[in-house]
Parts: sequence; C-alpha cells; structure tokens
Amino acid sequence: MKKIIALALVVLMALSTVAMFASCDKGEDSLSAAYDKAMAAIDYDASKYTDTLVVAISPDFAPMEFYDTAKSGDDAIVGFDVILATYVAKELGMKLKLDPMSFDACMAAVASGNADLAISGFSWTAERAETFLISDYYVAGENETEQILITTKAKAAEFTEGKTDFTGLKIGAQGGSLQQLLVEEQLVPQGATLELFGNINDAAVALSTGDIDALAVAYGNGEALVNDTIVLSDYYFEVEEKYKNNVILLNKDDAELLEKVNAALAKAMAADLYDGWYEACQIYAEVKTLDELGYDDEGNKITE
Repeated sequence: MKKIIALALVVLMALSTVAMFASCDKGEDSLSAAYDKAMAAIDYDASKYTDTLVVAISPDFAPMEFYDTAKSGDDAIVGFDVILATYVAKELGMKLKLDPMSFDACMAAVASGNADLAISGFSWTAERAETFLISDYYVAGENETEQILITTKAKAAEFTEGKTDFTGLKIGAQGGSLQQLLVEEQLVPQGATLELFGNINDAAVALSTGDIDALAVAYGNGEALVNDTIVLSDYYFEVEEKYKNNVILLNKDDAELLEKVNAALAKAMAADLYDGWYEACQIYAEVKTLDELGYDDEGNKITE
C-alpha cells in the first residue's frame, strides 16, 4: 500500500502530482516498526491521567507530521512531532489530544486558548516571539537547519547554487512559515513573486501543474515530496542560527506550562532521543530506507 501525505487523498491521486510514498519491498509493516518501537518506549498510558493536553498539529509536513491512511482517529496522525507530543504528555502526566488543522490555524488555536501547545515543525521568529511563549528548541534532522527550493525536473536547471536573479519566477511557500520569511527576505528582492499556500500538499500540486516555478520547504519535507515530477534543487537558503531547530508555541499566559514543557524537552535531549525518533519517521514516511539508516525489518538499529 502506498502512503499519501495529504488530506485531499482522492484529488491528489487523480492529479498524480503530490509525492506518494513508494511501496517498500520489505513490507508495509516494516515501515512503521521503528516508529512503533519509539512510541512503545515512551510507555505512555493515557488512561492513567485525567487532565487533557490539547496539541494543535498540521499533518502535511512529513516526516514531522503526516497521515497514515491505513489508520484512523488520532492514530492516523504520525511523525516526529507526534512522538514528541506523546513524550511531553507523558512527562506532564496528561492525556494527549491531537487537534489537526492548517499550519496558520495551529498558531491561532494557541493564541486563542483553544489549544495548549502548537507542535508542527515551528521555528523561532521575531513575530512569533512577540505573540507566543516559545519553548527551548528540539532537534529534528534537517527540517530547520536546511531550507531548500524544490522544483520540477523540467525547471531544475533554473535553480542552481548561488542563483541571484529570480525575475519573473513564482516561488511558493506555506503561509506563516519560516519559508515564507526566507523567500520574502532573500528572493523577493531579487525579482521573485511569492505565492502563499495554506497546505504544503496544495503547494506541491501547484508546483507539479506549473502554477508556481519552485516551492520553499525544509529539506526533510522536500525529500518527502520528491516524486517522478518534483526534485530537490541545488538552491539552499541562508539560514541564520536563530531560525535553526524547532520549537513549541504556547499561549502568553502559560508560563507554568512552558516551564514543564522545557523540562520535558531537556530530558529528551539528555537521553539523546531525537535522532532515533527522526530516523524512525524518515523510514515510516519512506524518505529513507531501512538499509540506508541501518535498521532491520523489526525496527531495531543494527550495530556492529
């Protein structure tokens, strides 16, 4: 079975434009094995807890958060940030409730108090720092450290390393994202036109159909979107240190909750959990293979 990282499943299949996760010769079950082990290791039993932690999440950003269409309910939302949210809920002693919504709606939900946390591949920005309490950072592979343009095979030659002239080119980005900021700061002054999208998968459709010329994404997400039409370009954004790595957004009035969240993040960092979580999600999203990352079919890391 192929996994599709979109909510609009039927539309995207018909258009054949958004990346489909290729079938794995080792079997469907092996794709989620490392992920399942990571979740099991948290040993989280929601029935033990009374209070609920509502986490806003935008599941269009593999391998950070995406849908496994073979599952249902909260279980269908998988990815690095889901493991992280589960871990944080366990450390806080709370029931986890994932509330899927668009990326910009995640921020609105926290600002209005309708969600306790927004965990969806967010990075620090000055605007977010004015609006939210922001957690300490957590590390999720290349998702914030490397920002790239993806494009089509037909236009790949137009987006080379060090390109300085973007006159007449339409560059897509998700509204409210770090990528929007980078395009505005680095490409619009060089002639590009910015096109905003609420959903990454909609943007990938627009790229495949030629409505935009390139799409700004985090590197890991770009790998997940690659297909027969879409490719990674050679153009990387310059990313300041302050924008690197991911953070959790909280309401300005939740200082006590922020302290607890930061303690959970510090514990995960000290236990060196992030790399294993990210690799498990790369396999699950079929961004990387079991062999590439050194896992067996049961999701065990192979060590020499």
